[in-house]
Formats: sequence, C-alpha cells, structure tokens
Amino acid sequence: MRDDTRDYLNLFLNDIPMLDVRAPVEYTKGAFPGSTNIALINDDERHQIGICYKQQGQQAAIDLGNQLVSGAERERRMQAWQDWWQANPGGYLYCFRGGLRSQTTQAWLREAGIDAPLVTGGYKAMRTFLLEQLESCIATLPFDILCGRTGCAKTRVIEAQPNAVDLEGLAHHRGSAFGRRPGGQPSQIDFENALAIAFIKIRAEQPTRVLLEDESKLIGRCHLPFSLQDKIKLQPRIIINESLESRVQITLEDYVVGPLEEYRQHFGEHEALHRLGEELLSAMDRIRRRLGGLRHQQLRQQLEEALAVQTINGDPELHREWIHTLLADYYDPMYDYMLSKREGDIVFEGSREEVSDFLTERSR
Repeated sequence: MRDDTRDYLNLFLNDIPMLDVRAPVEYTKGAFPGSTNIALINDDERHQIGICYKQQGQQAAIDLGNQLVSGAERERRMQAWQDWWQANPGGYLYCFRGGLRSQTTQAWLREAGIDAPLVTGGYKAMRTFLLEQLESCIATLPFDILCGRTGCAKTRVIEAQPNAVDLEGLAHHRGSAFGRRPGGQPSQIDFENALAIAFIKIRAEQPTRVLLEDESKLIGRCHLPFSLQDKIKLQPRIIINESLESRVQITLEDYVVGPLEEYRQHFGEHEALHRLGEELLSAMDRIRRRLGGLRHQQLRQQLEEALAVQTINGDPELHREWIHTLLADYYDPMYDYMLSKREGDIVFEGSREEVSDFLTERSR
C-alpha cells in the first residue's frame, strides 16, 4: 500500500487525482482543480450528524452515520468510489481535516480490496499550504505587466506565452462589464486555489520573468489578493498599442462572435443568440450610470438593432457601431486614467506583433 501523504507540493505540481469525500455543500464552497467529490455523507446526513454530535457526543454521531449510510446506500457509494479508483489508481482521498470521514472511506475501500492512501491533514491543510504558497510566489516572482486598451488582444498574447499566468482564464471572465461567460465564475476560494497552483507550477519552471495582464482588483466577482494588486501597480509594464479599428475587430470577435459559440455549446443553436443578446444588453445596463442616460440610450439602441439583424441573417457586422463608440468614449478614457496610476517603468511599447516578439526575446 502507498503511504498517506503530506507532500502537498507534489500533489499540485503533478495534478495528482484526488477524491474529495466531504459533503457537497463543503465542496461547492471550495475545492481543488481536478478533484472529484463523491461524498461519504450528503448534506442532509451531515446536518443530522452535526446536531447529534452537539447533543449526544462523538460516538452517538458515529453510530447515526453508520445507520444513515448502510445497506444499499452504502453499497452505492462504495461502488462509486471503486469506479473512481479504477480510473485513478494513483490518486489520494481526503476529507476536511484528514480525520474520521477519510479514514472511514479508506477502511471501507480496504474491505473491498483497495488500498487507498489519504492526504494527511485533508482539505484544511492543503488550503493553508496553497495560501502560504500564493503569498510566497507573489512576493518572490518577478512579474511583467501587460497593458493595453480594451480590444488590443492582451489575453491572446498571454495565452501564447509559456511564462504567463492567465488571470482572466482562471476567473472565467473577460475582465469588464461585458466579460461574463456561460457557466459562471468559480468561487473566490476556487479562484485562489487555482491561482496558487498556477504560480507554483510556473515557479517550478524557473522563468526569468512571469507575464500577467494588467487587472484591477476584481475580475468579475473574483477578487485579486491585495498583495498581488499592490505588486501589479509597481512592476515593469509592457504596452500594446493598436488602432481603434483593429481593437473594434478584436472586441467583436472576443465579445460577440466567440461568446456566441460558447453559448451554442451550453444552450444549443436556437437559444445561443438569445442568451448572448440578453447578456450584452444586461452588461450595457450595468454601466448606465457611468455612460450617462442619453449615451446609454443611444448605445443600447444600436446594440438592439445589431442583435435584430444578427437574428435575421446571422451577420454580426452591425455590432461594430456600438463597439466603436463604447471603446472610444468609455473604455479608452477609463484605461488612460488607470494607466496613469501605475508606477512601474515602461520597458517596451509597440504593436501586438512587436510586443509578442519582445516577450519571446525577454523570456530567453
């Protein structure tokens, strides 16, 4: 039998499969990328056992748990664990603290002939480890900050660089009022866990610099760690400059054409454009106060007309009108103001292609 492990770094660096036997409500609040939740006790059972523990003590709670998870229900959960283990023979299991639930699961699996090692300390220990590593990485890694006005394809540059961490990708959000994506965002805890793992993986590669996109404190609802917010303001900056027309094209692709395909995958062909239209209109309404009443009304009307034409013939070209105005009159002034608050030196400035070439040379 493989030993239980405290080697949390190895688990995350090597994407070791992990079986999470906590209740679903615990898993939803925070988990690790690649983990699978097959609970020993479900949410209702956990609630009942918790009350019993408070009123009658540990042994009574254990007895109630054995009563609730018995017979056919016990066999069903056992089968699910065995199926998972057959698919992930190199995995580990864990509960919240590495205590009774993971040890019970381990014992039951052993009865079925499966030696399943567990993570000592469980979720709590791994979460503490990742938070410590996150702050360590933020403090020690040398960052370059990629800046540029909306639509200059910063994310595409980030995705093409091997020494980059895609903050917006981890947050599953494009980083603006129009940045929501189908499927929603991870919880704050999930975002922090994924960010920590991304940093420790890139640190293990010993890069000369790590590239991040210039972000404000929030990416959608995901909050950047305060230490990272502070460091982003001070690190060397690399600025992409692209023409307004080029940025209109990229914005059309990234906020209309690309998302429409995502909505197709989630909701099917007939629902996709309707869902996208609702989200774009909702995003426009979220910035109404900043736009001002008249400008908001004009842009919303242009957006509604573009959606109507797209619904009839599938052509997204009319979206260029509202995108052009929104970039020039709303996002560009906001970007210029934000850039004025950054203190890091500008080490390079150029077109997207020139910036990509510079970053390739800089990472050597």
